[in-house]
Amino acid sequence: MRRKASLILLALAVFCTALSPLVRWYAFPRLAKIPANQYQDMVLEAKNATLLDYGTMKAKTVPKVTVVQTLRGNVEASRKIEKTAGKDVVVWDGLSYVQGPDGKMVSRIPERYIFDAHTQEPVHATGEMVDGDPVTRAGIEFKWPFLTEKRDYEYFDAQARTTAPIHYKGTQDFRGVRVYYFEQTVPWTKVPFPKAMPVKGVTPRSLAKTGTTRWYTTVRKFWVEPVTGAPVYGEEIHKEELRGGTLLGGRDKVTAFAGHVKMREDYISSTVSLVKSKRTVVLLMTSYLPWGLLLLGLLLLALSLWLEARGRRPAGPAPTEAAAPEPVSA
Repeated sequence: MRRKASLILLALAVFCTALSPLVRWYAFPRLAKIPANQYQDMVLEAKNATLLDYGTMKAKTVPKVTVVQTLRGNVEASRKIEKTAGKDVVVWDGLSYVQGPDGKMVSRIPERYIFDAHTQEPVHATGEMVDGDPVTRAGIEFKWPFLTEKRDYEYFDAQARTTAPIHYKGTQDFRGVRVYYFEQTVPWTKVPFPKAMPVKGVTPRSLAKTGTTRWYTTVRKFWVEPVTGAPVYGEEIHKEELRGGTLLGGRDKVTAFAGHVKMREDYISSTVSLVKSKRTVVLLMTSYLPWGLLLLGLLLLALSLWLEARGRRPAGPAPTEAAAPEPVSA
């Protein structure tokens, strides 16, 4: 029985030890993916911001500017692209909607972001765009890869339609979550006017005729949970200017928007809670299960060898029967 139990334990030890790397290097890349139908929204605010009044073409301080960002998974578009891409693809139809303190639109910029469901690397396909303009992205946007590293990444800027490094600046604690802090500075760059303008009848084409151009700079900050690659918090120190042309009435430039944009408190709390729950799932496949299976395999192997040794131990000499006493003759 000991020999049979030893062989069973040995088989289980081999199984667990072999399963350990398979979970980490085979199952994890195939199971850890962004869902194709994911929907998320986020509200950011810039308090005491500077905003251009297009009626008077003068900048003024307003109590608050609100930025609403939505990302909606387009399952149908994902399936079409997957047929030729040969990989799991996610298509996010995004919208960045900026509104003033009166609730009126300041700008509205749609976006389609197509990327690999596991690595978050861009996938180039028909429909990839920002504000209706076709783009070919390089680098990440919105989300970092699973198991984010302590290094710089290439990050796509939707305003400038360009890619530049976003720098790893250190590890911090954010509300009980260990995060990597990244920062990117986009220098003053000439950027297109949004196709949806706050003044009826004003279009990028009509603005181009005036000779006025739009310029933008920002300091972009993200606090990223490294296991999931999800930002738990973000800020931008954002500035926009209109420069030159007849629209400004002889002025060289005027501030179109300037403010410190931050995530709203209720969205911070919900994001941190969501990331904590997703972090456990990723750790299960990258750490808990692989290491647990490996340790279990070693334990079963040790137990198997111990039983085998017990089964091979030689038996002691058999006891001898005492000889019957012979009768004594007189």
